[in-house]
Amino acid sequence: MSRAPKRPAPSVETSPERQFLRLMSHEMRTPLNGAIGMLGLLQRTRLDGAQRAYAEAARASAEHLLGLVNDLLDYARLEAGKLEFDLAPVDPEALVRQVVELLAPRAHDKGLEIVGWSEGPAVRVSADEGRLRQVLFNLAGNAVKFTESGAVAVRATTTVLPGGRARLTLTVDDTGPGVPQTARARIFEEFGHAEAGDAVRVDGAGLGLAVVRRLAEAMGGTVAVQDRPDGPGARFVFTAEFDAAPVEAAAAPLAGLTVAVRSPDPFVRRAAEAQARACGAAIGTEADVLLVDHAEAGAAGRAMAGRPDRPALILLRPADRDLIARYRGAGWAGYLIKPLRGASLAERALAAVKRGPQAAAAAPDDDRVAPPRQFSARVLLVEDNPVGALLARTLLKREGCTVETAASGDEAVQALKRARYDLVFMDMRMPGMDGPTAARAIRAGGDRTPIVALTANAFEEDRRACLDAGMDDWMPKPLEPDALRAALARWTKREVRAKVA
Repeated sequence: MSRAPKRPAPSVETSPERQFLRLMSHEMRTPLNGAIGMLGLLQRTRLDGAQRAYAEAARASAEHLLGLVNDLLDYARLEAGKLEFDLAPVDPEALVRQVVELLAPRAHDKGLEIVGWSEGPAVRVSADEGRLRQVLFNLAGNAVKFTESGAVAVRATTTVLPGGRARLTLTVDDTGPGVPQTARARIFEEFGHAEAGDAVRVDGAGLGLAVVRRLAEAMGGTVAVQDRPDGPGARFVFTAEFDAAPVEAAAAPLAGLTVAVRSPDPFVRRAAEAQARACGAAIGTEADVLLVDHAEAGAAGRAMAGRPDRPALILLRPADRDLIARYRGAGWAGYLIKPLRGASLAERALAAVKRGPQAAAAAPDDDRVAPPRQFSARVLLVEDNPVGALLARTLLKREGCTVETAASGDEAVQALKRARYDLVFMDMRMPGMDGPTAARAIRAGGDRTPIVALTANAFEEDRRACLDAGMDDWMPKPLEPDALRAALARWTKREVRAKVA
C-alpha cells in the first residue's frame, strides 16, 4: 500500500537545524549506548555483591542520562517546528500491544501489572505510527514511573465517524497518586511537574508530557488528565481524528465458548475479559475455560493443590517461567504470559478444550519464556565504532553465531560479493558510505540477504530511511539480548544456511 506524501516540504531535511539535531542525536547517543551496553555485559560476568551493585547503579545512571538526552532532543525538534508525518494505516490494537510489551519489564520490576486492550470497530487509522507510538509510550511510561503499587492499563478505542473518518482515543489509567487539579495544566508544560519534588524523586526533566502535548496539537488532537473514575489514580486521555479504512472483522475463534477470569487485580481481569470477547467468547461463571492469575491462585493457597475442575490456564509473568512445568504437572491445561496477547489466548483456550487443529499438538511456548536457542547463523556485522562492534559481536557469539566484521559500507558491499551470510547487521551512520547507501548498493546487485539496521538515532524518519533503502528491519541501540534474539529468530528461519561462495 502506498504511503501518503510527507509533510512539510522536503527542504526541512537539509535545514541547518535538522542537520544539527541529527548530528547531536548520533554523537550524544553513541557513547551512551556503548556505556550502557558494556555495563550490561559486565553485569553478566562473575561479580561479588558490591561490584554488582556498583555496575547496576552505573547502568541506571547511564540509562537515566540517555532518557534525558532523548527527551531534550525530541523537544528541541518540536520547538524548531521540524515535524513530519509519514501517513500509513495503523492498527490500534497492535500499537497498544507493542507499547505494553515494551514497558512490561519496567513495570514488573516495580511489582506492577501492566495490561492493554482495544475496543470499538475494526479500523485502520491513517496516521504516523511512530508519532502515535511516542505519544502512547510517553503517557504509559509516565504512569509506570509514578505508580508505586497496583497496575497500569492502556486502552485504544475507535469510533467510526461520517465521511470515512474515525476518532482514536488512547487512554492510560493508573493506580498512582493522581494529579492535583491545580497541576493538571502545568504537567504538560516544559519542565512541568505535579509537585516540586517530582524531578528529584523520579529522575525526570519534565519534558515527556510536553512532547505529548506538542504531538497531539500537531495531529489536531488533544491530551488531558483527570481522576480515574473507578478508583484512586490518574487517567490520561489522547484523542484525535484521522482518515480511516475499515478492515474485515477478525475471526471469532472462541465463538460458542464461555470464559471466566479470576484475578485479584481489576485491570488484569478487565483486560483478559476484553480480549476474550474480542475473540468471540462469552464471559460467565459457568465457563468452558478458566483463566486464573497466579497472584490469585497463590493467594488462595491452591496454586499446586490439585487438578482444576475444568480446563484452566494459569496467567504468569515472564519471570515465573519456572512454574510452568509445575502447573502442568498439577493438571493445568497450560499457561498465558502477562501482558496477555489475544492470539495466544485464543490458541491456548482452544487447545485447552480440545477444539480446532491446535489440539493435535501442544501450543508452542510463548517467545517471552521460550528457552534460548543457538542460532548457528553466519552474520556480517557492519559497525565503525569499536565499542559498538565489541558489544554486538559478543552478544551475537553468545547466541551461537559466527560473526565477521566490516568497518564501513564499502567493506560490507565487498564482503557480500565474496561470501554469503544468513543475516547482516549494519550501522546506519558510518564515515564514507553510510548504511542506507550500502544497502542500496547491495540490493542493486541482486543480493537479498536480510539486513537489519542498527541505529543510535531516535528519529522516526531515520528508521524509515533504513527501510526505504532496502533494509528489512531496524534495531535501536544499545543492543539488548532479548531484542537481538528476537531479530535472529525473525530473520534466520531459512532451511538452508548460507555457505561461503
